[in-house]
Amino acid sequence: MPSAPSDQSHLMGVYSRANLAFERGEGAWLISTGGERYLDAVAGIAVNALGHANPVLVAALKAQADKLWHVSNIFKIPEQEALADRLTSATFADVVFFTNSGTEAVECALKTARKYFAAKGQPERIDIIGFDGSFHGRTYAAVNASGNPSYLEGFGPRLPGYIQLPFGDMEALKAALGPTSCAVIIEPVQGEGGARVLSETQLREMRALCDAAGALLIYDEIQCGLGRTGKLFAYEWAPGAEPDIMCVAKALGGGFPVGACLATREAASGMVFGTHGSTYGGNPLAMAVGCAAFDQLNDPALLDHVKSVAGYLTQQLSGLRDRYPDVIDDIRGKGLLIGVKIKPNNREFMQMARDEHLLIAGGGDNCVRLLPPLNLTLGEARELITRFEATCLRARTAAAS
Repeated sequence: MPSAPSDQSHLMGVYSRANLAFERGEGAWLISTGGERYLDAVAGIAVNALGHANPVLVAALKAQADKLWHVSNIFKIPEQEALADRLTSATFADVVFFTNSGTEAVECALKTARKYFAAKGQPERIDIIGFDGSFHGRTYAAVNASGNPSYLEGFGPRLPGYIQLPFGDMEALKAALGPTSCAVIIEPVQGEGGARVLSETQLREMRALCDAAGALLIYDEIQCGLGRTGKLFAYEWAPGAEPDIMCVAKALGGGFPVGACLATREAASGMVFGTHGSTYGGNPLAMAVGCAAFDQLNDPALLDHVKSVAGYLTQQLSGLRDRYPDVIDDIRGKGLLIGVKIKPNNREFMQMARDEHLLIAGGGDNCVRLLPPLNLTLGEARELITRFEATCLRARTAAAS
């Protein structure tokens, strides 16, 4: 085979990448290969929740790297028990399965839910109910569970047993739940879907509807969990709305690939020997970093800090909306998962922000998302607002020209 031309990348062209590359990071800042500093309000899409090159995580990684990286799950891995103990002690869950990514955690959750009913002699209960605007990952079952039809185009027919409903429509959910219902999967705070939030009342009603129908409730807290909303997990804002299964990842490794599927012992009762597995999931290196990250994320002082900084940013963004009604349409989200629905094209707005050396993420419904590290300082939050306002001014000027 002839090689590609020298000006053509050998990477598969599935990303629309900004013409920007970085060589190092320091907390909430990224330094480009050209030496320019950027305030990072993307954080790897809510992954680098403790900032770049966090010294505690770096130390944990280095210490474990000198001892053991990988042994396979055919052996006991004590570091898995350590992180599983932390996760179950802090949540509704009794058991954990470790993965390398969020989408793998979703796959495990979907299999766990269907296996639960099959093991109880109800194999007809396969229907997974999801919601429009949702994003649960890019693997095949995950895109079928997600609410973005474009992610399925060109990949053959939909898998059977996946139903999509309008986000937050409890009447539609009540009507859809029935004798073939297996589980409901929902992000308590949507990320890619435009930072839409389920109210505490809606979460509790969803829990009650699942109980009445005998269906399982799955929360996807891959983006909104682990401190992002100001509580360790978003479902904690609604006591009585605990799930049966929950997917986490992103912040769990602080930038190192770690995911997990958490479940009650009852919900996971069908997941017996041989029903699931992973080559790399739960390897000692990932678990060491995961333990170090979790201990910081579960610090009440950090969670209080998230609430404080989030309150400041939301207040300041509301002020910008008043001053730039031609640019900003709405402020939404929860905690430091902030969505700003804007009137200009959101992709063009993201580029304008980069021109101000501010990195922001995109989102559905023409939103941009602010997902800064959870330990963003108040001074850095002020700088974020300054640069965001400068971006709004750029957008206004561009619209007038």
